[in-house]
Amino acid sequence: MSFSDFSKVETIKSLNEFLADKSYIDGTSATQADVTVYKAFQKEFPQFARWFNHIASFTEEFDDLPAGTAPAAAAAAEEDDDDVDLFGSDDDEVDEEAEKLKQQRLAEYAAKKAAKGPKPAAKSIVTLDVKPWDDETDLNELLENVKNVQMEGLTWGAHQWIPVGFGIKKLQINLVVEDALVSLDELQQAIEEDEDHVQSTDIAAMQKL
Repeated sequence: MSFSDFSKVETIKSLNEFLADKSYIDGTSATQADVTVYKAFQKEFPQFARWFNHIASFTEEFDDLPAGTAPAAAAAAEEDDDDVDLFGSDDDEVDEEAEKLKQQRLAEYAAKKAAKGPKPAAKSIVTLDVKPWDDETDLNELLENVKNVQMEGLTWGAHQWIPVGFGIKKLQINLVVEDALVSLDELQQAIEEDEDHVQSTDIAAMQKL
């Protein structure tokens, strides 16, 4: 539908009725058709268009405006607006709308993220086998030395002794680690530094918490 001759009151009335259930002249977003209609109206009623756009900028602040000062403020703003293109170029309008939508979505995303709070640290529960050299290895000292290995994000758990043959028992111990803080390779190396008691270590099981 074309709205171009705003010298006729009927055109204004028709446009008002047309926009009763629409936000744009054509489609679901701002297009060149909106720009054309706006410029046609602005050309016919330049002073009214300038006043309307200026006052619209105060719609959220009407209650805070002191009595009797609005005309003076509007007059001062009009002087400033004489050198300003209220409508701007077509590209400026599209860019402005896109930027507003972008900022709105960023704000919504930030609000949702803040509502969820900080994400809990990823953790794993690990079952570690520690094999002694032989049946004469002091297992109590071996266990004590293993638990003496401390790292940020490491928590030792329950343990048991598992027979492996020839009177030899291996230590099987559970532990919880924060994935971002503890390297299992470095942990095994630290345990295997106890060369008097430890022959080797293996990861028997591992799962995420």
